[in-house]
Amino acid sequence: MLTFFTMILALKPKGTSFMNYILSATSTADLTKEEFRNRNIHYLCFHFNLNGVDYIDDLGQSIPFDEFYERMSKGEMTKTSQPSTGDYINYFTPFLQEGKDILHVSLSSGLSGEYNSANLAAEMLKDQFPERKIRIVDSLGASSGYGLFMDKLADLRDEGMGLDELGDWAEEHRLELHHFFFSTDLKYYVRGGRVTPIAGFFGNLLNICPLLHMDENGKLIPLEKVHGTKKVEKRIVEKMVENANNGLDYNGKVFISMSHCMDLAMPVKNMVDEKFKNMNGKVVIHSIGTTIGSHTGPGTVALFFWGKSRAK
Repeated sequence: MLTFFTMILALKPKGTSFMNYILSATSTADLTKEEFRNRNIHYLCFHFNLNGVDYIDDLGQSIPFDEFYERMSKGEMTKTSQPSTGDYINYFTPFLQEGKDILHVSLSSGLSGEYNSANLAAEMLKDQFPERKIRIVDSLGASSGYGLFMDKLADLRDEGMGLDELGDWAEEHRLELHHFFFSTDLKYYVRGGRVTPIAGFFGNLLNICPLLHMDENGKLIPLEKVHGTKKVEKRIVEKMVENANNGLDYNGKVFISMSHCMDLAMPVKNMVDEKFKNMNGKVVIHSIGTTIGSHTGPGTVALFFWGKSRAK
């Protein structure tokens, strides 16, 4: 005979969890509002400034992504700001008051100081909530690579993994999530100091599309200089063939994110769908959000998948 608890588990909707903790991220995971809700992942928003006006990075609700990138293309300037320690205290407190523990996974510390702000807030809340636990994990990832990581953590939580076990798993496996990016316009990388003005000028003149990846420290590092969009689209898929778990027999999920350039993302999606017949579903394409997009600008495509560790 089924026990009462077993009956409750049998009735549990997919994507929910009876664990007494919440799984948390930030808007820079570049999932949709619906995906965050359906996977039961809570999130705190970054902020950005466009042409002198402050906005919340609220997944394209305040400003649609296409409008944001069109305005960037017309020369409007952007700046970003991470959540402060005070923002984190205000965000964490209601969960703690409800008797919930928190596993928060941050944007890569190689790109942002958000990880430090979250840790400081957790430390400051200890005395007020001594019976509660807040664990902060550095994703060492960004954009929908960070989102794909959160999607996997939600799966493991729903399978019954507890907070500490899940936090340990995240820290052990985070470097197995691969991030490869290419960009067709270097002026935004010049503006952010990642490319020199001279290199940016000649790169754009010669139609060079740099291929980049996320290294073991969670920093975005140039890998190769590729001439032309067709070649770089092909090359980024070749990097997946080289690095994915089980090669062409890869059976995990694949996410792509792009900044106002679906015409560049679709050929990559189609090649991946064609080459990897055993994937868990088709490739999912997301928009690069306003925080990451403020630094990449329009014309960037990123490919994310699970593979061998990217640690040296």
